[in-house]
Amino acid sequence: MTDVQAPSTGHGTEASARRSPAVARGSAVARGSAVARDSSVDAIRVALLVVVFALHAMMVGVSIGPDGPVLENALEGQSWFAAVSWVVQIMPLFFIAGGFSSYLHWRSMRARGASSADYVRARLERLVRPAIVLVAVVGAALVALSLAGVPPEMVATAGFRIGQPLWFLGVYLATSALVPLMVRAHERARLLTPLALFGGVVAVDALRLATGLEGLGFVNLLLVWLLVQQLGFHLADGTLDRLSPAALWSVAAGALAVLAGITLAGPYSADMYENLNPPNVCLVVLGVAQLALFQLARPHIRAWVERADASRLVSAVGERAMTVYLWHMPVLVGLAGVLLVAELRFGLALPEPMSSGWWASRPLWLGAAAVVVALVTLVFARFERGRRSARPTMRRTSTTGTAAIDAVCGVAAVAVLLVTGFGPVQAVISLALLTVALRGSANLGPMLARATTAVRVQRRSRRSGTAMASQAARAA
Repeated sequence: MTDVQAPSTGHGTEASARRSPAVARGSAVARGSAVARDSSVDAIRVALLVVVFALHAMMVGVSIGPDGPVLENALEGQSWFAAVSWVVQIMPLFFIAGGFSSYLHWRSMRARGASSADYVRARLERLVRPAIVLVAVVGAALVALSLAGVPPEMVATAGFRIGQPLWFLGVYLATSALVPLMVRAHERARLLTPLALFGGVVAVDALRLATGLEGLGFVNLLLVWLLVQQLGFHLADGTLDRLSPAALWSVAAGALAVLAGITLAGPYSADMYENLNPPNVCLVVLGVAQLALFQLARPHIRAWVERADASRLVSAVGERAMTVYLWHMPVLVGLAGVLLVAELRFGLALPEPMSSGWWASRPLWLGAAAVVVALVTLVFARFERGRRSARPTMRRTSTTGTAAIDAVCGVAAVAVLLVTGFGPVQAVISLALLTVALRGSANLGPMLARATTAVRVQRRSRRSGTAMASQAARAA
């Protein structure tokens, strides 16, 4: 979703547009320069982020029920949503865009002599830094709500809703850490690698369906998104540039036909959000269709960015994308809480979710939520980008092994919140793991040694002060 790349200049890419995208990207990487940018990929990621925000905002349903305040998913159980989900389930395209940028980013770093550990450390520092702030602030806020007398079930519901979207961060950390390995596999076996991953996805699905053990499906949290990320590699290396529009339309139509077959007449749900938990082969097939359609739209998206002179706006949002993603749900839950308080304390009448009054109020709700998310992003975005002087973060003390440990700690930190809930204890454990991921396990030994030395020096100083005081007392 976010990648460490050279900032856009905002002056357009006219020279690059006159060349083929593959040639422009290849020459930039060959020179070992900054990561090549593609305005269509940057723009689509911003558009996808807007879709995620709007969808989650529409899911917020608040009302006062017989047993008290209710915070629910307003779209859950709606019969019409399955059809809509084929359009608004955009996570496959998110990972495709991420694979595109990660491929170019790693190749650029490798051309400059960086190691895979350097790449993993750079990705961890970019992704973990804003997550630490989120976990600390939200954890403290949930504790404050509990101390203020908010019912425990409401606090638990708020923590659950806020924690739900964090699955993306955990999976993205894992797939990003495996980019050097997967790029090597792509360079050696461009067709065999995705086919092997696809075989693994199908095998996990088959085993899950045959045994009824839903937990087996979560193996595909890694396999599905690694495969979809691999599709982004094919977008980045120019493979799709060689396909004609007719071939791309055929790929998209074929993928959608397969998707219709396995959902309408097969064992899978037609709701693409049900297929997200756990992820299954439907998301891969949907990703193939989205990839082909996006490739067809890329020239038009580039032309729009240049015509509207939107590169500065796209770059500004893109550099803060993870902050927007992490904070949009806490903002939505917080605003829902404000509405509940307004009804309970001031008699503000809240429309019943899905009623005509509720739909009529959605534009105002979306607008207000967008403004608050923008303001919160302005406050916390600096943690995502970090200090400019600290951006070159290649740590020579990191090895492949320690970088792997750091990545596992980052993923585990998210897993703690997703599996056990977003509570005070879980937040502390998550923060400890995220701190290891950010600082680097290779640096923990020296850090502990310095801390131990400081404690010893402090103790000696206290002892010396006590001894001097005793001598002065005896002399007196």
